[in-house]
Amino acid sequence: MPHIKLKNTDLEVLRTVDERLMSYNVEMTEVTGGTFWKAYTPEQIEGTEEFPPIKGLHELGNLMQWYDPIESTNPRLIKLAKEFGPVWVRVSGTWATKTYYDFDGTGVTPEGYQSRMTRQQWVNLINFVDSVGGKLLISVANCEGLHHAEEPWNPSEAEKIFSLSRELGHPIDAVEFTNEPNMFVVTGFPAGYTVDHFRRDQDLFHKWVRENYPDTIVVGPCTVDTISMGSDTSMSTAGIGAAFGTTASTDDLMEGCTEKLDVFSYHYYNGISERLAAVMPTAHWSPEQATSENYLAMAGFAARGAAPLRDKFVPGGQMWVTESGDAGGGGDTWASTYLDVFRTLNELGEFCTITDGIIFHNTLASSDYGFLDHHNYMPRPNYFAVLLWTRLMGQTVYNSGTALQEGAHVYCHSRKDGEEGCVYLVINNSRTETTTAELPKDAVRYTLAGRDGIRSRVMTLNGKDLILGENDELPCLCGEAVSAGTIEFAPATCTFIVL
Repeated sequence: MPHIKLKNTDLEVLRTVDERLMSYNVEMTEVTGGTFWKAYTPEQIEGTEEFPPIKGLHELGNLMQWYDPIESTNPRLIKLAKEFGPVWVRVSGTWATKTYYDFDGTGVTPEGYQSRMTRQQWVNLINFVDSVGGKLLISVANCEGLHHAEEPWNPSEAEKIFSLSRELGHPIDAVEFTNEPNMFVVTGFPAGYTVDHFRRDQDLFHKWVRENYPDTIVVGPCTVDTISMGSDTSMSTAGIGAAFGTTASTDDLMEGCTEKLDVFSYHYYNGISERLAAVMPTAHWSPEQATSENYLAMAGFAARGAAPLRDKFVPGGQMWVTESGDAGGGGDTWASTYLDVFRTLNELGEFCTITDGIIFHNTLASSDYGFLDHHNYMPRPNYFAVLLWTRLMGQTVYNSGTALQEGAHVYCHSRKDGEEGCVYLVINNSRTETTTAELPKDAVRYTLAGRDGIRSRVMTLNGKDLILGENDELPCLCGEAVSAGTIEFAPATCTFIVL
């Protein structure tokens, strides 16, 4: 049983982190409507029904379903998103690479594109970003419909979305050329596209942006590979390349490029969801492992693995995780439950001890790993956990003084309210043992737990259910006073302590 000491003086400052650290994705398919990962059944979410294994990626279509566009004008959606405070909103995903911008209202999706976005859909999205006080990151089309592999990329489509956004009063704040460009086949590049073609086109695009939209931040290369999937000696993601056609590393994509990046980006997931476990079994974690030391170590491992690449290609720049979630393939069956809160909060905490940047949770309101349910925009446990983080944890990061260990993943920040003191996040990831701590003074605690166990779809704060009230009123995110001395952290709990 770990016993830790929490102090509120003589704290070592590690760094100051971005106020928009906690941000999120709105997938392009959420804007246009389209196919996305099929929702799990209630029984699969509860863990009482196994997800049926697929025999190969030829069955990938069976794992998808049609979703209408999210209602970006929906009052509940806007209200809940606005509660996060300042964020980046990323509109991208694999679908963005193959989306045609039909801003003239032709009603036609040209050959070579997979989907079509209307002017009104983009107007609604821009209005949503403005409503929540967000900054906007996008990626652009780069598919057979725009150009053939041997033909250089051209700005005809990009100019449409950049120009319209500026016309609407919200110019594009940042841009990634292409989502996950190292996965050539899945990404949707023109037929026969190679690394050389990509480097040529990325330079063309970045040069075009800087000449025409110089205030736009250039971000990249937006890769997902073995390092950024959190692979180490206890976990293999080698099957990703074989399954999805990963043909390039970050070095392959960036070496020799003449247009430099402003921000380094990569994608990180803790593995592969049940949907793809049958074809990549070594990349999938069981729910029993989802609070383990090896599992929770993956985010830090990925960040430390990506940092040298950032230092190489964007020395001195920020590092952005432009997609993050519990599992590639739309999230695990428990992604919408309290069980995933451990991973989410631990990733935020450890990332801040390593570097400064932004983490884009995938997604705001799509699939089982969204903060909000796609159908009714009701908040899930991760929503409330991250909302507490944004309300309590300030931008100054301190050394917690406690080594990461089972039962005691401890992180320390300044107070978000600006008052003197600090805030600790204590994650007791042991499912059986209680952790104790010494408090130097009276404090306020906020303890999160699963109402009906660790896989509960309802999370509690100090024993009270976190659910919306009448007229979508947020529950009281209130702490409870605790006295100086010894306090306990029950098994499978996440606790903020304000000193």
